[in-house]
Amino acid sequence: MYKNAKKKIDRGVAFPTCVSVNNVVGHFSPLAGDESVLEEGDMVKIDMGCHIDGFIALVGHTHVIQEGPVTGRKADVIAAANTAAEVALRLVRPGKKNHAVTEAIQKVADAYDCKIVEGVISHQMKQNVIDGSKSFLSVSTPETRVDDTEFEENEVYAIDIVASTGDGKPKLLDEKQTTIYRKDESIHYQLKMKASRSLISEVKERFPHMPFTSRSLEEKRARLGLVECVNHGHLQPYPVLYEKAGDVVAQIKFTVLLMPNGSDKITSHTLQELQPTKTIDDPEIKGWLALGIKKKKGGGKKKKAKKAGEASTEAEPMEASSNAEA
Repeated sequence: MYKNAKKKIDRGVAFPTCVSVNNVVGHFSPLAGDESVLEEGDMVKIDMGCHIDGFIALVGHTHVIQEGPVTGRKADVIAAANTAAEVALRLVRPGKKNHAVTEAIQKVADAYDCKIVEGVISHQMKQNVIDGSKSFLSVSTPETRVDDTEFEENEVYAIDIVASTGDGKPKLLDEKQTTIYRKDESIHYQLKMKASRSLISEVKERFPHMPFTSRSLEEKRARLGLVECVNHGHLQPYPVLYEKAGDVVAQIKFTVLLMPNGSDKITSHTLQELQPTKTIDDPEIKGWLALGIKKKKGGGKKKKAKKAGEASTEAEPMEASSNAEA
């Protein structure tokens, strides 16, 4: 659709592909020399993003490497993340407040006896801006706060829900595993090392707005220059955090447009069959899931019968033998 454009349209990666396994919370985007191998039963979170002309679409999904339905606590935590994301989709709408979404997400996680991972923020996105100023938390903590705000028509948000069977307080175990960074355009500190200045010049040219992986850079030069660039704030790292060994973490992320006729979820992926141990009985959560994501047409006309195969905008709680779309 852009072949006949008069100017060159920039497009490409908006967020590097991450493959985070089991108790790894996210941002694991290994270098070429990494020898990690996926195994049967692993819970894998795949997170990525792309853009066209700076307009961004993000998606994150969780999959367990196995045949047949996912059961037990793995099913619980995926169901918690998915149900919380579906509730958020219905509450992130013009005129609603961001703090109300945070409270609802927490309530859903409690229903599945899971924890929402601290520090995960869902941001508004704009052209060439992946982490906009308007946002909402998945869980409130004294250490992490965002300004109270109201959602407005024609805004775009990346709804990002990460749930855990652990305590939801992840830790940084090894700084060397961090490979994803984003240029902070507000920093103007004069770098001292030649390798650092060369690195930041390359980043400004190739990745002026979007996060990137050091895998995309010449490895030796990147290794030499990254430390000074990070220490003085030129590059903001996306650390690889961990829950405790034995815990499992699930992520559901999608991009939603707040349009005049309702919300459009433009990225998603179908879940495996889940058989969680918990069921949703709370009437408030069921009420949120029953909300439509599209505005009903008025005018007093007789309601048309739904066409065969037409999808409902209502969501169901993730319960036994469920196979809903994320």
